[in-house]
Amino acid sequence: MEQKLANPAPLGLMGFGMTTVLLNIHNAGFFPVSAMILAMGIFYGGIAQVIAGIMEFKKGNTFGTTAFTSYGLFWITLVALWIFPDLGAGKGAGTEEAFMGWYLLMWGIFTFFMWIGTFGKTFCLQFVFLTLWILFFLLALRDWTGSGLIGTIAGYEGIICGLSAIYLAMAEVLEEARGKKILPF
Repeated sequence: MEQKLANPAPLGLMGFGMTTVLLNIHNAGFFPVSAMILAMGIFYGGIAQVIAGIMEFKKGNTFGTTAFTSYGLFWITLVALWIFPDLGAGKGAGTEEAFMGWYLLMWGIFTFFMWIGTFGKTFCLQFVFLTLWILFFLLALRDWTGSGLIGTIAGYEGIICGLSAIYLAMAEVLEEARGKKILPF
């Protein structure tokens, strides 16, 4: 008898969504980056998404594996880029903002193609990826130009992106828990 596997997508979506909202509250200008954002980035945005990606692999879902594993590792690398210079790694120098723009652009290009991969899937999933690739491009533009206004706009857009991922996660959890669609997605 084949064992039923749990849907790992809500775990990955929550790890992504909650961490994205918290970081973008910072990007919008409300709070500085703190240990809370770093811890969320490593553990919930990072490790939890990697676990979800591995679980998607077990289910044979290439899209889910690629998305959750990649974005989980994005969070871990982002935190590493912030803290490694303080630990003396990377010759003690932080990454210049213009170079961070290229890092964010690469993630934006990846996300653009992942967004194309959502075509034919739920509207809500398409929205998560659409807003995420826009977010990466806005953040890259912020780092290239040094514009605080673009950074603030990116922050608000990122909050919307993260909230949409949280919504989708909860819609999937509630549908499975209740045996019927509770929230449209």
